[in-house]
Amino acid sequence: MRTTYLAKPTEIERKWYVLDATDIPLGRMSAAAATILRGKNKPQFTPNVDTGDNVIIINAANVKLTGRKASRKLYHHHSNYAGGLRTRTAGEIRENHPTELIELSIKGMMPKNSLGHKQFLKLHVYAGAEHKQTAQQPEVLDINKLI
Repeated sequence: MRTTYLAKPTEIERKWYVLDATDIPLGRMSAAAATILRGKNKPQFTPNVDTGDNVIIINAANVKLTGRKASRKLYHHHSNYAGGLRTRTAGEIRENHPTELIELSIKGMMPKNSLGHKQFLKLHVYAGAEHKQTAQQPEVLDINKLI
């Protein structure tokens, strides 16, 4: 008889990883971070249990947008009032709110339910090279080896 392993929340070991976003394409970096946040890089991955690790992304202001995405990729937000559509380009968001660009990208790759929200809360994005999670002793993860 074959059985499928299901991870229990008490058995999961969580790690902390640091990703440096300098000159890494936005989509590739976001896909790698979403995989780690969900826990799909672990052998005990279970879809209905939070098996993911914590991710710290530094240098978000230096993330690379390939092609003409800086001027042509649009992000829309509507306030639900008449004429309330606000549109910003990816380049504008990267200049004014660099952490928001990465958060939007990763959030779109996460499940749209309460488990996805819980996993997304383990993401910490910083525009510069400094971060507040030094006490957790995060491992530096080379994104080029993952992609």
